[in-house]
Amino acid sequence: MSSNAAPERGTFYPRDFAWHPPAYHPGYKSSVLRAPRRALISLENSAGDLAGPVFGHDILGPLDHDLTANAATPGESAIGERIVVHGRLLDERGRPVPGALIEVWQANAGGRYRHRKDGYLAPLDPNFGGCGRVVTDADGAYAFRTVRPGPYPWMNRPNDWRPAHIHFSLWGAGFAQRLITQMYFEGDPLIGHCPIIATIPQADAIDRLVARLDMDNTQPFDSIAWRFDIVLRGRKATFFENRPEGM
Repeated sequence: MSSNAAPERGTFYPRDFAWHPPAYHPGYKSSVLRAPRRALISLENSAGDLAGPVFGHDILGPLDHDLTANAATPGESAIGERIVVHGRLLDERGRPVPGALIEVWQANAGGRYRHRKDGYLAPLDPNFGGCGRVVTDADGAYAFRTVRPGPYPWMNRPNDWRPAHIHFSLWGAGFAQRLITQMYFEGDPLIGHCPIIATIPQADAIDRLVARLDMDNTQPFDSIAWRFDIVLRGRKATFFENRPEGM
């Protein structure tokens, strides 16, 4: 199809800071005290921040990608709905980003984290640690096996619940190159009720945080597959909690 639009020639797409939610959002009670009261200051990164080593590929263990087994007693497995989450890490022009470390952490199938300060009454699973790591391949692809996390209540308003979600941390080539986001599940009715998600002003941005059911890659009698592609910048950028403009 022909188009009269001018071709894009810039190195980067323009940054859209409106994509990021406001720091102050009364519906998300924690933001009332945490939101900055003065104008933000941009700090220059040092050479060490940009080029310092982050991790070595040799530190990844053989089960780091399998959260159903990496904290389990040998011969046992985490309890819950087994799933595989997979996708690709892409730049703003759709090119793969290879060799990036992706860390994930989550609650167990009952909605409880393995953390001493998590006081939710759901039981702990002794065979589930809730953390994993993968490195993207030459095509920017990643995959890990886990259990679908449960929703849980949190102290915001009297009856607020977090939807089922998985936290993602993406590492670049230096200490300052880290992006953090959360992945939700297609069809979860709690997404529309979450005050944290409600801080995101654009429906498209919320939609790009939602993984899609992927029956073509479901493993029969084993694990349901969900696809979650991550875009670092540009118009299809994934929303990141700690850096609105992407990596």
